[in-house]
Amino acid sequence: MHDHNHAHSHDHSHGHGHHHHHHVSPADAVNGAFIAGIVLNSIYVAVQVVAGLFSHSMALLADAGHNLGDVAGLALSVIAFRLAKVKPTHTYTYGYKKTTVLAALTNAVILLITIGILGFESVNRLLHPRPVEGGIVAIVSGLGIIINFVSALLFFRNKEHDLNTKGAYLHLMTDALVSLGVVVAGVIIYFTHWYWIDGAISIVVLLIILSGTWSLLTESLRMSMDAVPENVKIENIEALIKKVNGVDDIHHMHVWAMSTTENALTAHLVLNDTLAFEEKMKVVHHIKHELLHNNIHHATIELESGTTPCLDVDC
Repeated sequence: MHDHNHAHSHDHSHGHGHHHHHHVSPADAVNGAFIAGIVLNSIYVAVQVVAGLFSHSMALLADAGHNLGDVAGLALSVIAFRLAKVKPTHTYTYGYKKTTVLAALTNAVILLITIGILGFESVNRLLHPRPVEGGIVAIVSGLGIIINFVSALLFFRNKEHDLNTKGAYLHLMTDALVSLGVVVAGVIIYFTHWYWIDGAISIVVLLIILSGTWSLLTESLRMSMDAVPENVKIENIEALIKKVNGVDDIHHMHVWAMSTTENALTAHLVLNDTLAFEEKMKVVHHIKHELLHNNIHHATIELESGTTPCLDVDC
């Protein structure tokens, strides 16, 4: 069904000057970015743990724990992207597309738990400071700025196409900021021996991560509940369909996210009774094509005539 839709939109696209290849390419580009991100960040986590233990720095360990969370998040997203490509079966008629939404939700939950654990430990450190090797902290985090920034750039291009990519981009950008904060803490500790700064910076770091995680949590929950996705305005879609010649009315419109990149719509369409069957099909075809340009990739449209009553439960 999917390819069938796309084949049609290609026929149209030459006349329009629109091209639909952007629906296919982001997934592949994104996959490469995720794998590169996983490799880079895994190496860095190992460096941070060793350095954190050696220098007794809570800030470094907090950052390592949180980078490990990122690696897990990236890995979840890769698995979800893989699953999303699996062909539908008799049981999973949509395939496994929704796993991308579950991955985003799981990712947000894991991050919240990580913040809780590290927060507890950081407050403890703030109240009972311990000697910390500031120089090592600063050098290792300096490396972190570079790694996180480079990783974030991998996702920059596709961050608006998909919630998991956006999540990855946000994480890595906040990580780069976090590393900058830790560098500053390291430098201050090196020169002043104010060891409490280590705990204080860890807490600031965690608050930054919390603010980013919140939007990821709310948006993925929204998708899990089959709410209208953020990149679709349902009133605009309704207005767009009503403007099409031959459409008398539209009702029972449902729009939901099938995955973090694809949206679906179902609706009842009342077409003008004077139209011949072929003409009605043309109208439906035209509407589906318009919907593709408005972030709706799978539309199922039921036709009604103005005279027959609707038999659906939700009428």
